[in-house]
Amino acid sequence: MGLDHGGGQRRTPARVLAAGCIAALALSAAACGSGPSAGGSGPVTLAWYIFPEPSGSFAKAAAECSKDSNGEYRIDIHNLPASADGQREEMARRLAAGDTSLDILGLDVTWTPEFAEAHWIAPWPAQQAAQIRKGTLKPMLDTATWNGKLYSAPFNTNTQLLWWRNDLVDHPPKTWHEMLSVAARLAKQGKPHYVEIQGAQYEGYTVWFNTLVNSAGGKIVSDNGRRVLLDKNNAGLKALRVIYDLAHSPAADPSLPVQMEDQNRLAFEAGKAPFELNYPFVYPSAKADVPKIFKHMRWAPYPRVEADRPVHVTIGGIDLAVSALSQHKKEAFDAIRCLRAPKHEVTNAVKGGLPPVLTSIYHRKSFQKVYPFWKDILHELQTASIRAKTPAYQSVSLEISYTLSPPDSVDPKADLPLLKTRIDDAINSRGLVP
Repeated sequence: MGLDHGGGQRRTPARVLAAGCIAALALSAAACGSGPSAGGSGPVTLAWYIFPEPSGSFAKAAAECSKDSNGEYRIDIHNLPASADGQREEMARRLAAGDTSLDILGLDVTWTPEFAEAHWIAPWPAQQAAQIRKGTLKPMLDTATWNGKLYSAPFNTNTQLLWWRNDLVDHPPKTWHEMLSVAARLAKQGKPHYVEIQGAQYEGYTVWFNTLVNSAGGKIVSDNGRRVLLDKNNAGLKALRVIYDLAHSPAADPSLPVQMEDQNRLAFEAGKAPFELNYPFVYPSAKADVPKIFKHMRWAPYPRVEADRPVHVTIGGIDLAVSALSQHKKEAFDAIRCLRAPKHEVTNAVKGGLPPVLTSIYHRKSFQKVYPFWKDILHELQTASIRAKTPAYQSVSLEISYTLSPPDSVDPKADLPLLKTRIDDAINSRGLVP
């Protein structure tokens, strides 16, 4: 099951180990080459670089698409490192070195601008791009588009919900203020009262901040990635106040400064929290691990920053791109279209917990039966926000998580101008990234 990190950002659970062809130091094309089978005949071998997916749904799709290609290609999966930073680093190193052995690239939703600007990925041909756009969630298309061109094809997505316990709370809170008030009341009663959220200095913290900013009516940077927009509707200040309020309330888990998605899951399953902001992977996990808590586990929309303003949860997921250096671009584009076919999207969601990018799937009765929170997931995906769209995203994210860490050190009025300056420096390639 993947979690979003950046992206997702999408992380692999700690118990899943990366495997496969990892060659961060071996940058030659011979390391994991692609091409026709031995002897120069047979289908083209396409090297698909993707995060290690533990359920087997990606491997199943690769095998079925290879068979269905009628001899055009065979997809060979190469597992990238488990961490998002490791995945990006390996692909960037290989591509910068001119490695022609990479064909299909699994990109975090924040990487398309950077890879496109570096000329590492090929834009989709117009006719095929139109086919990809049809029926695909618009926010995911936004993550795959740069300078008006589609460079990636959305493959799977992710978003967070509010998970809560109905044996501790009568109904889910609609705003952050209401949630913190309920947590404070539970603390006075000596009951579990933590709000589990990602507060460690990493991409998940940036995702939290991005959701708060967009839900307060603003953006971190402009659509062209050139201007900082934290002052719009005072969104930056409002977002910082939510972080401050949580960090200085009984709702704050003492381990908030080091918590990531899986630590949040474990704390909720340990019975420490009535509330958890996390991805859908927590639902089957609780069902398997803690049935007593699971029977009281419910889901609801992400809480609002302001009661009269809709929430815009940060979208995550993976986009598939074709390497600009690939010697088999036509076959790679064809293979991606097959990999994101509805039947594979359903398998990725049911087996791997990765929500589909094709809107029509959510309206299938058969899918709704096996994906009970489909309606809330779909609503949040359709109204989702994307992360700062800039080739310098990695620097922007680092500046945000560095400036705002740990959460209990946040001073909204003092940190806002500092954060604006650091983000501006990042998108304009000034100064040093912490």
